[in-house]
Amino acid sequence: MSHPVTFTTACDPLPDHEQKKAALSYLNEAWAEARHDGVDGDCLAQASLFAAFAELVGTYGEDAVAEFVEGLAARVRNGEFSITLSKQ
Repeated sequence: MSHPVTFTTACDPLPDHEQKKAALSYLNEAWAEARHDGVDGDCLAQASLFAAFAELVGTYGEDAVAEFVEGLAARVRNGEFSITLSKQ
């Protein structure tokens, strides 16, 4: 009598910084695929922000997310989200 083979992974979740790195990789791939299919970058950005804020509100609530968003203007002005392009 044979028994079915099952595979399970009993590993601990990745550390937070590794999860963020993996998530960014997945998003970059999805973004590249959408751009390849002709989706405008601005539309992608707005849809991504909507999805991200909806997830955060669902997880932390409106007040906590509103407080987080209040600090974004200063972070944008400080260049935290700017990508420096090197000239070659």
